[in-house]
Amino acid sequence: MVVPISLSNEATCNYDIIIDKLSNLTFENKVAIVTNPTISALHLEKLLSKIKANDIKVITIPDGEEYKTMQTVEDILGELFEFKFDRKSLLIAFGGGVIGDMTGFTASLYQRGIDFIQIPTTLLAQVDASVGGKTGVNNKYGKNLIGAFYQPKAVYIDPSFLSTLPKREFAAGVAEMIKMAVTFDRDFFEFLEKSDLSDEKILAEAIAKSVTIKASVVNQDEKEQGIRAALNYGHTFGHVVENETKYKQYLHGEAVAIGIVMANRLAVKLGFMKLEDEKRVLELLHKYYLPTSYEIKDVESFYEHFFLDKKSSNSKIKFILPMGIGEHIMPSNIEKSTVIDVLTEFGSNV
Repeated sequence: MVVPISLSNEATCNYDIIIDKLSNLTFENKVAIVTNPTISALHLEKLLSKIKANDIKVITIPDGEEYKTMQTVEDILGELFEFKFDRKSLLIAFGGGVIGDMTGFTASLYQRGIDFIQIPTTLLAQVDASVGGKTGVNNKYGKNLIGAFYQPKAVYIDPSFLSTLPKREFAAGVAEMIKMAVTFDRDFFEFLEKSDLSDEKILAEAIAKSVTIKASVVNQDEKEQGIRAALNYGHTFGHVVENETKYKQYLHGEAVAIGIVMANRLAVKLGFMKLEDEKRVLELLHKYYLPTSYEIKDVESFYEHFFLDKKSSNSKIKFILPMGIGEHIMPSNIEKSTVIDVLTEFGSNV
């Protein structure tokens, strides 16, 4: 299956997302594969057997969200200079969302920009992170606050890489599927409710549906000035959870699952979502053993972290909230007292 990305404002940025067994890839110039030790041990030999290039280098960086930093990007850049890469060289992001984000960001920086492609190996990266050109790193102030919109030349999604994925990593990817279903597609939500994603054919269908939704949104709004912001449902809260726990306690998708629960609670309080729909989403998260609770130790501090979110502007926080299941709303005029009331429900004194 091929899903096209067609950015109406930049024809040169059009590219395809190929969902299939990885085919042979031939490149005329130097190639660097950026990966981590875990993926390298499991899948690098397979990838190398599929690639022909003038010269192939492998850059291995530490595994984990805590290494998604400017220092790691500097390390990758240093390797590229040592290898004497030029503007016609290519980077391959081979791993999960962390690898994809940092490789894309590095590609945007090296000699003011070189090409890269995505070959995602986690479910989260396949259904979400590899699609749409968001790149970047974290810092002490928050997640992905340093970065760029920089589109890959292609995305190759091979579901067979998921055969070695741990259960927690798989569930983290499902959280991103649920995010897209709740905000954009009620039929997809119902599909996820009744389907068994351990079935390879059903999983491939779910991946394709998620990618199609993401591609449609990116095609309309590459730089997240409007509808694309809705893909951050669960993230406004989840990013704070990740920051508070130093990116070590939860996988990204797990933090998103917690953020979805918090966003739904706010949506119910404001009358955007019915209790029965909130319960359905909670039950779907539980189906994949995703975390749905979190103890906020300092409600005021948690609230202040929202202002470091990229969607906030003019001292106002834009929340992405569900309108039932299959639609969304993005209000930026919610009273602080209302948000504090919801956060208090997750507070340590409750």
